[in-house]
Amino acid sequence: MAQAQQVIYDFLLEIVKIWHPEDVLEEFRHLFIHHTDSVSSQTLPALHVILFANNEQEFRNTIKRCCYILVNNWEVARQFDAIQSLVDIFSDPLIQRRTLSPTLKRLRHWLIRFTESHDFEELRLFAARYAEERTLNRPDEWASRYTSYLLVPQYVNEANPIEQRQAARALSRRLKDKFKFELAMYTAYGQSGQAHGRIIENPTVLGDSAIRLVKAIVARRGDFSYKNLARLFLAQVKESNYGEFKVSLTRYLLYTVNSNPISKQIQDHLDARLVDLYAEFEPQPLDASLVLRTCNRIVDYLMTEDQEQPSPLFSLVLSQGNALTLAIILLKLVLVSRHTLPYLEARIASLIRYYEQFPRSQCQWVINFLEVFQITFAIYGDNIEYNLVKVDPHGRELKAEFLTEHQGVEAFRIFSQTLKHPYTKLPAAVDELIQEDSPFWDEAFLDEE
Repeated sequence: MAQAQQVIYDFLLEIVKIWHPEDVLEEFRHLFIHHTDSVSSQTLPALHVILFANNEQEFRNTIKRCCYILVNNWEVARQFDAIQSLVDIFSDPLIQRRTLSPTLKRLRHWLIRFTESHDFEELRLFAARYAEERTLNRPDEWASRYTSYLLVPQYVNEANPIEQRQAARALSRRLKDKFKFELAMYTAYGQSGQAHGRIIENPTVLGDSAIRLVKAIVARRGDFSYKNLARLFLAQVKESNYGEFKVSLTRYLLYTVNSNPISKQIQDHLDARLVDLYAEFEPQPLDASLVLRTCNRIVDYLMTEDQEQPSPLFSLVLSQGNALTLAIILLKLVLVSRHTLPYLEARIASLIRYYEQFPRSQCQWVINFLEVFQITFAIYGDNIEYNLVKVDPHGRELKAEFLTEHQGVEAFRIFSQTLKHPYTKLPAAVDELIQEDSPFWDEAFLDEE
């Protein structure tokens, strides 16, 4: 069967690179929906082999990978309309038509079950997001604002076809970069409301408080910036054993938020959970694996422990209005374990899936956290650098200056600088999008500010 599957994959890979998308879609329709001959004399017999094997899961794996071969190539070529057209093919009424042919009956039954599956919902997620903002402002579609996170479980799941993982990673990255760019534009021109005669839209749902939030996050610069604190922490624990690392970790995470009354409850909760965590390794020297596993477990404690429902600590922190505190703790966690980020974003996706069953009016506190989280991680991303600039009351000059406790944020404006353009074409060698970046002790994520 593997040989038959490869015949179909190779055919689609060949034509998607040189044919017009409409012609590719027509071939796909002929093969899987109409079940008729195509320009290739080998694909229909190959599909027969798969159907005669009578293994529905293998058929689903086949059609799923075929879809993502097309999606992945069309995404790189920015032929987004074709992706929606691919999803629409599965609405063909022919799939529902009765037939006396045992082969056609099996094919259509499996196609129907595929369209009812979670796999097809993931495919629809791509198409819906490529349709851009047509559903984003509908109250019952609030979760679609966070598609960049909903895509993460697809690309971290190694059971998914490589084409699906590549496409999910690429789209997620593009959406995050788009948000970063729009946030930078809004914070730079938001107070005037327009740039070069064009109105600048607020990419968040926080209203005017978005700019105040950005200023509050950016204000923490210099020697006590979050990146510098992470760097200092890594240097201090590098020679520690694992037991010492666990004790130090919660102190580090809560160092900048310990004036908040909720911090004591967070620390007590984390300390109680960490005391028995991997206790057998406590005398051993700290290594990358232990750091990553520990940081992932802390994400579980702070977000969702069963990957479905919110953890008690998540509900406690947010119910008391501490969205920024939680976002900062998570940022500091990722700054010492960069490979925890995909795991964290997958847990974000789990919580979005849990809360999307409720109306927007019942999820405002969760939406507020998601917006704060997006902004926090956008500011500490790698595309755009933010700075606060002191406004000269006489309007003669702008001067870079750190915010002090005696100054209000109103005296400063946000200056953002694009380090690399977020809409550069994604690399053709999309294998780079899946591979791990660097080992734990590579502090590339902590570049000087």
